[in-house]
Amino acid sequence: MQAGALPQELIRAKRDGQALSPEAIRELVGGISDGSLSDAQVGALAMAIYLNGMRAAETVALTEAIRDSGEVLTWDGFGPGSDVLGPILDKHSTGGVGDLVSLVLGPWIAACGGSVPMVSGRGLGHTGGTLDKLESIPGYDIAPTRERFRTLVREAGVAIVGQTAELAPADRRLYAIRDVTATVESLPLIVSSILGKKLACGLDALVMDVKTGSGAFMPTLEKSRELAETIAEVASRAGTPTTALLTDMSQPLAPCAGNAVEVREAIALLTGDKIDGRLLEVTRELAAELLLAGKLARDREAALALLHERLASGAAAERFARMVAGLGGPADLLERHDRYLPKAPVLRPVHAEHGGHVVRMDTRAVGLAVVALGGGRRAPQDAIDHGVGLTGIASIGEAVDGERPLAWVHARSESDAERAASQLRAAIDVNDVDAGDVRLPTLIQDVIRREAP
Repeated sequence: MQAGALPQELIRAKRDGQALSPEAIRELVGGISDGSLSDAQVGALAMAIYLNGMRAAETVALTEAIRDSGEVLTWDGFGPGSDVLGPILDKHSTGGVGDLVSLVLGPWIAACGGSVPMVSGRGLGHTGGTLDKLESIPGYDIAPTRERFRTLVREAGVAIVGQTAELAPADRRLYAIRDVTATVESLPLIVSSILGKKLACGLDALVMDVKTGSGAFMPTLEKSRELAETIAEVASRAGTPTTALLTDMSQPLAPCAGNAVEVREAIALLTGDKIDGRLLEVTRELAAELLLAGKLARDREAALALLHERLASGAAAERFARMVAGLGGPADLLERHDRYLPKAPVLRPVHAEHGGHVVRMDTRAVGLAVVALGGGRRAPQDAIDHGVGLTGIASIGEAVDGERPLAWVHARSESDAERAASQLRAAIDVNDVDAGDVRLPTLIQDVIRREAP
């Protein structure tokens, strides 16, 4: 269906399974942005796409139109040979529990010579949100002016902030209407929503972390793989080389979940207090892919060597500290984080009903236990308790007993702690089996690379 027709005729065409031209899609997205399409028309369009899907070319056109519906950042003076080494790199995750990769990866890439203008979001459902975690740092401004944002990316190499009103405004309205019209779970709409915002940041390369498992956004491995492949394909066809990693979320990525507790975990990794674990492994793999895509390393071995050196030297931690201070947080957060980060008044261990090995988890239920503590939102207007959460979460295959608990609960009250303890015992299966009989999940299940045409 071509441009120039009435909006209702374009909606009718999509309702009847016809393909829309890029020009027609751009007209519709323009109507979403400027309000000339009514809420009813936007909802009808979303439902037509939900029911009939989109061809690859349509999804690319929708992504580009959402990207171009507002400001598309340019980075004059950035790039190889400039005062900032660049290139402009970013990462996005489909979300999970204990997933604080962004807090570590952004500064780590900056320390390796990349520039990371990362636009992040808040928690959604059982998943944690990067912005909620950062707001546990006193003074941290997630909504700086455009010039402050650009200046910090130039000076510190990284800035993690929220979406501004100028970036991809069509997506904000379209998503709000999708949310109340049961059309969120549409692959073309999901992909264009994710990529429209990310590509508006003027990226040279993107890496996607697509989760699979009991805590993932997509319900099955097949759906997660389809999402990863579609994102990589659409982003590359829209001009941004993209790599998608399919990673495990059948248990929390870090041994903690919450807001301030995850910031503490990020600081421990950046400063070398922790030197291993699933979180570090996934972050390293994502970072290596970005260094290769940005031509900051000649091969995987060189990328891993550079990452090791910049983490061990403290350069990545220093970039994190500069970002925090540059956005209004305390300049000595790394050294005195216990002074600044909030803590819950009740701390208690949660023991399994009997000893054995952890054999599986309902990771979504673990995330919802954090939400119930106040660490997430049941409704968009809810306030967050940044001090509550879980730490020391046992891994699949780990032995638990009277000494080693399933986790530690950080709660506002004893009753909250008891409720969370019951939720955790129900979410984590413990059996009296040998450790060798427990099937350990594969952390990184696939890597999908796509170059721009």
